[in-house]
Amino acid sequence: MKLEELNLTQEWDKTFPKSDAVAHSKVTFINRYGITLAGDLYIPEKAQGHLPAIAVCGPFGAVKEQCSGLYAQTMAERGFVTLAFDPSFTGESGGNVRYMASPDINTEDFMAAVDFLSLHELVDADRIGIIGICGLGGMALNAAALDTRIKATVAATMYDMTRVNAKGYFDAADSEEARYQARAAMCAQRLADLQAGEYKLGGGVVDPLPEDAPFFVKDYYDYYKTPRGYHPRSLNSNGGWNVIGCESFINQPILQYSNEIRSAVLLIHGDAAHSCYFSRDAYANMIKDSKYAGNKELLIIPGAVHTDLYDGGGKGAIPFDKLQAFFAENLQ
Repeated sequence: MKLEELNLTQEWDKTFPKSDAVAHSKVTFINRYGITLAGDLYIPEKAQGHLPAIAVCGPFGAVKEQCSGLYAQTMAERGFVTLAFDPSFTGESGGNVRYMASPDINTEDFMAAVDFLSLHELVDADRIGIIGICGLGGMALNAAALDTRIKATVAATMYDMTRVNAKGYFDAADSEEARYQARAAMCAQRLADLQAGEYKLGGGVVDPLPEDAPFFVKDYYDYYKTPRGYHPRSLNSNGGWNVIGCESFINQPILQYSNEIRSAVLLIHGDAAHSCYFSRDAYANMIKDSKYAGNKELLIIPGAVHTDLYDGGGKGAIPFDKLQAFFAENLQ
């Protein structure tokens, strides 16, 4: 298995300040599809022995220089070896063509991150957890159902990307006809892309922001299109995914076996987030008819909107003390 040589930025180009309490380095690792992934590794200063570790990814369409890096650096300040990484086909990670997504490959990306951490000299391979944010929160739960090495999982402000692609927001397009029309449009776009010789981008977060935009669009704009969270490599900050980038999500639910997850899971969501129903329903399905419901928890943050759990929203909405306690308990 040969690593692809990636063009990695060496200067600090994150949307959050660098901490003096951790050592940071750029790393690469490979998934089972042969795609080389780029990550930021954060190690507590004066780290000794074998430490618990956490892999972090998300949101869907973001890069590791945004909130996954913030989560990773903060958890490293609290004593964990952490790895924030770009999923396949995005950011500094490899994979061609660019700006594609896959329920399987993006789940595998988490498992490849666990591979990397398991073999790191400072990591206790029996004490590895993961954090998935937004759309990668659903992928994290899918990875937890598949990867028995994952001992604890946090999904923050989670999206189930297969559900929203197949049924629309709030399941408003949950009909055979709506799915047929979506499939037909994707098939037509495939041919148009081949004829054009390039993939058409679907567009990132809308800019300029229409006055009548729904609140959740304004919420995304406030993060991805302002100095708060803009990054030049972020799909959501710029041109977005390919139009056909999420085609396979329509037919592939990712949380089919979530009630078989034996390891600990913590779902965190704001009660003012448009997306809160994803976590509420995922939690209900996870504990339904499950023998392992005792170590599952849903934490609702009063007043928090979706992007408040990206960076705190200026009001400290991310419950890092809770995350520290959860991983400390379950990565023993």
